[in-house]
Amino acid sequence: MSFIQRPALAGGFASIATWGMFWFLVAVIGAGIFFANGIDALLEAWQLPEYSHGPLIPVLSAFLFLKQLKDYPINPDVARNRWPGVILVVISILMGALGILANIGDIVAYALILWVGGVLLVSWGWDTGKHFWPGVVHLVYMLPLPGVIYYKITTALQMVSSELGVWFLQLASVPVFLDGNIIDLGILKLHVAEACSGLRYMFPIMSFSYIFATLYRGPVWHKVTLLLAAVPIAIFMNSVRIAVAGIIVQHYGVGWLDGFSHFFEGWVIFLICIVILFGLAWVLLFLQPKRMSLVEALDLDTDGLGQQAMRVQYVRPSVAMITTAVVMLMAVTAVQLMPERGGGTLVRDRFEQFPRQIGEWRQIGLRETLEPAVVSTLGADDYHQVNLSKPGEALPVGLFMAWYDDQSKGGVHSPEICLPGAGWEIAWLERTDITQVVGTDTEFNINRAIIQKGETRMMVYYWFQQRDRRIASDVMAKYWLMMDGITTGRTDGAIVRLTTLIDREEGDEVAEARLRDVLISVQDTLPRFIPTN
Repeated sequence: MSFIQRPALAGGFASIATWGMFWFLVAVIGAGIFFANGIDALLEAWQLPEYSHGPLIPVLSAFLFLKQLKDYPINPDVARNRWPGVILVVISILMGALGILANIGDIVAYALILWVGGVLLVSWGWDTGKHFWPGVVHLVYMLPLPGVIYYKITTALQMVSSELGVWFLQLASVPVFLDGNIIDLGILKLHVAEACSGLRYMFPIMSFSYIFATLYRGPVWHKVTLLLAAVPIAIFMNSVRIAVAGIIVQHYGVGWLDGFSHFFEGWVIFLICIVILFGLAWVLLFLQPKRMSLVEALDLDTDGLGQQAMRVQYVRPSVAMITTAVVMLMAVTAVQLMPERGGGTLVRDRFEQFPRQIGEWRQIGLRETLEPAVVSTLGADDYHQVNLSKPGEALPVGLFMAWYDDQSKGGVHSPEICLPGAGWEIAWLERTDITQVVGTDTEFNINRAIIQKGETRMMVYYWFQQRDRRIASDVMAKYWLMMDGITTGRTDGAIVRLTTLIDREEGDEVAEARLRDVLISVQDTLPRFIPTN
């Protein structure tokens, strides 16, 4: 009797598995359509040198998942507590919907990772699926960092790397001077973006160190050390690169530098960093009382991974899986039926029509044109930079404005990042509300700063403008950008900056009076060029 029943049981299980795969594929296809904006953002980011390693991350995450799956034998009956996965999928859909409404693909991409974690919990249940988190978390390394965070982190790391590289050059008796983001070698000046291009490999190194730490069988504190070592290793290697470049220029001339840069900017930096990481692991193992080799410490066994991949056929058509698939179909339908938002062309005058005289302040000379590299970094759709003078005022005021039609894929760069990069030190900075000073009906927050380069000092006013909001904080500017995108579909905005030199014989209050005078004078004119409605 048992011999006769086995085929029926096998056939029944095969039928169940087929329906499980059907609902699983429905959920996957639905996710591909719903999170399309996030996938597009990833593909675009992966074109940049900093994130060119991105396509490898899902592959490595799948490798981690399959290795962990070997520890959990096939047993469909243990897949319990699937509903936490459904909840996580719903959260990912809500987060993705916010990104779609705001037209910010990065948010949708972040939500996609939550969806992957949710589907694993739905497929294997909480008791088993919760053990697969390392592979899901590793997917974070394929994502582009938010612009505000990226520029602040990389600018700080570039300055540290440059200062360390200059220190190495001074130890080698190479004459060098660091001025902000300019490394002056006498016959050659390196811009920090050129000198620190090696930092672009920090992101793939961080991903590799994560994989390394996950597969490492040593103590937990070893794993943490290896994971955190990626950033200092990248900074150290880039500093060495700067120092070697300076030595080459000093002893062999500028002509040799291009060949060195092309060679050393490639995967050479990455490979040397990997060697250093392996060396660090060897040292940690050597210090252990019970020693083991590095080969023994790394779990690199790949046997049976193909068999583990075939276990997807055992996905069962649970109520939770069917619910996940149906919810994805509903989300896709809602996105497809969503009406167009933020339509129409925003009416504004271009800055080339900005009047040459505002109140008593008159433009000096022609509009200034920025260098192509600066324009590319700025990424603005329209900008205006002029100097204004007033009878009786000894010093002029610089007016700079940049307008962005769409900030969802970049947008304004904070002067807190740009000014130090140009060699200026921010001696003092505060955010303040000058609503009463200007006499407007809406809150007016600005940044007041004093910057200096050597003995030269300047006072700076600047703010970010999102429709009728004058915002001092770059983080809050991004927040309101997201909120405007969600509520209205608009992602335009601008930055306005006023600067003036501080004369040695005048107090700071005299320079600030000039800035306030110009600030008040331009308020009636700005809405033509930076719409507030």
